[in-house]
Parts: sequence; structure tokens; C-alpha cells
Amino acid sequence: MKIKRALAAALSTVMLGSAIPATAFTASAEPTTTVIYSSGFENGECDFTARDGACTVSAVTSDAASGTGCLLASGRSKNWHGPQIVLDDMIEQGAEYMVSAKVKTPWYATVTLSMEYTDAGGERHFSNIQQNIVSQGDWVEVNDAKFSFPTGVTNMCVYFECSDTGVDILVDDFVLETTPVYDIQQDIASLKDVYSPYFKFGTAVTASELAPVSAQNLIKKHFNSLTPGNELKPESILDKNACFEMAAAGDDTNPQVNIASARTILDFCRDNDIAVRGHVLVWHSQTPDWFFKENYDESADWVSKEEMLVRMENYIKNVFAALEKEYPTVDFYAWDVVNECFLDNGSARTGGTQAENANYSGWVKVFGDNSFIKPAFEYARKYAPEGCKLYYNDFNEYMPDKTKAIVAMANELKAENLIDGIGMQSHLDVGFPTASAYKKALAAFAETGLDVQVTELDITTSDTSEAGFETQAKLYSEIMDACVEYADSISSVVVWGTTDDKSWRASRCPLLFNEDFTAKPAYYSIVDGLEVPDPTDPPETEPTEPSTEPEIDYTPGDVNYDGAINSMDSVTLRRQILNRKDLSYSEALLPVISPSDTDGNGYIEVADLVLLNQFLVGEDVEFKVYTGK
Repeated sequence: MKIKRALAAALSTVMLGSAIPATAFTASAEPTTTVIYSSGFENGECDFTARDGACTVSAVTSDAASGTGCLLASGRSKNWHGPQIVLDDMIEQGAEYMVSAKVKTPWYATVTLSMEYTDAGGERHFSNIQQNIVSQGDWVEVNDAKFSFPTGVTNMCVYFECSDTGVDILVDDFVLETTPVYDIQQDIASLKDVYSPYFKFGTAVTASELAPVSAQNLIKKHFNSLTPGNELKPESILDKNACFEMAAAGDDTNPQVNIASARTILDFCRDNDIAVRGHVLVWHSQTPDWFFKENYDESADWVSKEEMLVRMENYIKNVFAALEKEYPTVDFYAWDVVNECFLDNGSARTGGTQAENANYSGWVKVFGDNSFIKPAFEYARKYAPEGCKLYYNDFNEYMPDKTKAIVAMANELKAENLIDGIGMQSHLDVGFPTASAYKKALAAFAETGLDVQVTELDITTSDTSEAGFETQAKLYSEIMDACVEYADSISSVVVWGTTDDKSWRASRCPLLFNEDFTAKPAYYSIVDGLEVPDPTDPPETEPTEPSTEPEIDYTPGDVNYDGAINSMDSVTLRRQILNRKDLSYSEALLPVISPSDTDGNGYIEVADLVLLNQFLVGEDVEFKVYTGK
């Protein structure tokens, strides 16, 4: 049975049966950009330098793509040698920018545009912005290559490198500018509001995905839960240098963490009062192999099961402690404690390193099986903040054998009050699985009596025509129908990303919003039939009787309004009482509303001073406010 209600008039014409062109939704205004820096390298102008001083970089007057100058990087002896521009004084951390340029090599070679920064711990980080820029002695254009830097970093730069170490790199018409700012659609329903009667509606985001202002506005409108996509995974927060230092000092059982990579996202959640799903504590992937080795030495032997248990506990404890220290007001309402332990046939993974095979598990290598799952939940239960629910999370969770394995494991943990719920990742495709197959798994998980969260929903389509997007929209609608039907068992639904172009499955357009932040047919399909709040209407409130209570903007006892109650308040109140003695009898008896009136009878008198002094010496007293009665 579908649990749906009448659709609001504003969306009553948007039905699955009608054709919804993918190109029909456009931004309300042309997006704007701002040029931060540009150079054609004319007249010897060159703000670029050689990476680590390892080659020669200069402006030359020959072979330019336009004008009379270009940049030349020569004498390269390593593939990462090349021209760089330092951006610390040009750009803001956490914001998104893009580079356009023309690049050339004298003969066939592949150039890469990359970025570098140094984190708060002094470790250098490198990543590619655009790869496979192939030149065969001709100028090749790089257009609008997007990037951003996390907060709390230094030595930010972008640079060109080349696979051929002997080849020169030429660059011309270099432009650095802000990415387009799109006006998001304010006249459509907020997803978090539409689904508020049922469950939270959230999304996942990486620090770079959050960088555009448009993405921030889209998230604030539609989502009330955020999952950091990568920034809380072990490889992101394990502090390698600090771990090595502790191991060198004789302790390799207390892994050190640094949550700097997550600050951009967590700051945003804190400042906008958005709840967070923590992801993930224990996982075979995106956990460095050295984490499982003696003295954190990747070439050393695997640690014993006993030592790995100590490391696991300390790691989990340190993660929660770091978050509590830096983000005490953020609502971490859920955590994926353990992730992806079962193969589709319900068996455990093969033990081994990520270097051997991306599907191998260091946890299974140390423990021999999945027996590490239970202690992971024990430690998470011990150290997680109050009110934070703990989940086992997996993909292909609708495969029958895997479903059975997850249910059996979850029931065992439930019997010991170690687990709160099951996370259904829900990475789907229009061709598989069917909605009915998915619903069978959802029903099986709900029958455990545990909470269920849809944690990483996206639905890919290889057909990006109008018909293809309608098919995608239909499956989205069916999946959300199932979630609403089981809403008593589901506390949160999270889609894995904001816009198609930023998705990890971008080539198959899996999400609810287009690259320009406009809603896709899939968005309309999941609000179709549900009661949609009119975004222009103020929320309804019950009429209230006018208050007869006086409005106060003070704290009783804080006589001098400095935000604290201390001996200075006692001194001030004593002076006030003495001054009132100079008033006439009738004036002294006029009622007042004041922080000096600690007993709430409307008068400033010795009894108020006595009560205040009793409070200051630690006696259990109660201050009251004069009500005017």
C-alpha cells in the first residue's frame, strides 16, 4: 500500500506519466564568475615558479598560443617537475575555483593539471585536477577545470606535470576564476520538509563538493543531514606522522587522529544546525595497510589479534574524543561503525592488503574472520556521544545471501544491545535491482526490530535522454514509496551526493539535481503525491493569548549585567539598597522589575542581598522573577 496524500497545487501537473524534458529546468539567471588572476606571459611577465626548484621556468617570446609570449618549463628530470603558481594570497580556503589555459609539449606527451597543499600537521598532499591533456606538438585547451582547497592548510598551489620526464611544458593564456554561482530554485518544495513526517532527508558531501556557494544553498534548502563522503574515513583522519612518532617512542597501540580534513564540512554543519552521519570507523577500504602492521611499518609483520583490539579501541576512542573537543554542539545522530564486511554470497572477505587487492580486508587478515565486528560495536557503544545510534552499513544489501548474513549478524549484536540499526547503502541502477527485490531486503531488515537508514542512495542510468530520465524517476519514486511505507522503521534517508557532475558515478547521472543545481525528473517523482509545503506560506501557528508576564532581558542576581554572578554584584546591590534609603517612603515602595530583585517580590531590599550572598557562598537557593502580580 502506498502511503501518499494529495499533491499541492503548485506541483499537481508534474506526474510520472507526463514527459519531463531533462533540459526543461534552467537556472533563473546567468551564473556569474570573477577572474582572480590571468596571464598571457607577455613582456617577460611570469608569476610561476619551478616545483621544488627542480627545473627552469620562464616567460619566452617564441611559440606562443596567442600574443607574443608564453611560459616555458624546461630541464625537467621527474614527471612531477613543472611550473606552479602559489595561491595562498589569491584565494579563499573552502571556496571553489577553476582554471583555463592552453598547454603544449614539443612531441607526444600527456600533461596533468594538479594541486598541492600542506596540512596543519605539516604533511604535503597532492591530487589531480584534470588528467589526460594530450599534446602532439600542438596547443591543447584546458577549460574550466574545477578545484578547491580544504580549510586550515598552507602552501596552496596548482601546477602542470607531465608523464614524459624529458619533455618541455609550455603554458599560455592562463586564467584563474571563481566557479559560476547559480541561483537555486527557491520556488520548489524542500525535500527535508516534504519528508519531515517520516524521517530525516540528507545527502553526502565532500569538502570540494561543498565549496560552491550554490551547493551550500542547495543543501540548506533541501537537506537536514550531512554525511562527510571521505573526510571521516580512517585514511583521512589517521595522523601518520604522529603515529610514527609514538611508535618510535615505544607505543604503537594508540593511533593518533587529526580531523582537519573534515573541518570544512563540520564547520558548515555546526554553523547551519545540520545533523551529521559519521562514516566510517572500521572498514577494509580507505584504511592504510600500515595501520595493521607492527610499528605502523607497511613492510613489517601483521600485528597480533590482541594488539589490533587495543589499536581499534584507542582509535575509536580518539575519534570520538577529537570530535567532542572541537564540535561539542554538532549533532552526530548516527555512526557507521562497521562497513562492508560481507561478500554478495554472505561470506567474509579475503584477508590481505589493499595493495594486493582492493577487495581484501586487513581486518580479516589479522582476525581470520569477521570476529572483529563485535568488539568494534562494543568500543563504539563505550565512547560514542549520548544519543548517537550505531549502524552496520553495506552495499548490495538486497542480494539474498548477503541480506541473510547481515540479519543474522545484526540479531546477535542486538541481543547484547550493541547495535541500533542497519544501513542500506542503496547504490542502484535502473536495470537492477527491481523495486520489489529492494523492498524484500528492507522488510527483512525492518523485521529485526532495529532502526533502518538508507545511507547512500543513488540510481544510475546510461540513457540520458528524456525517456531515460523518466525511467530513473520512476524507480526513485518506487524506492521512496517503499521507504514511506516502512517509515516506522526508518529514521533517515540519505542520497549520496548533491549534483550529477560531482557524483562518484557521474557518467551515469545518478542524483536528483543537475550540474546547474536545477531539479531533475527524479526530484519531482519523489515529491509527487506527497503533501508539499508552499515555500511562500509562513508556518501555521496556534493563536496564543497575550502574555501578562513581563518581558525581561536579564538574569536574576546579575546586578551589573556583565554575564556573571559574583561578588561585584553583591557590592553593586548593597549600594542600590543604600541609595533607596534616601528616597521618600512612597518612592521606596514602588515595585520594580530588576535583576537586583532576587526574591521576586518586586522590591529591592536587604532580603535580596541576603539571598544573593547565600548563593555566592554555595548555599542552595532559588532566585525568582517578579511577575507583576
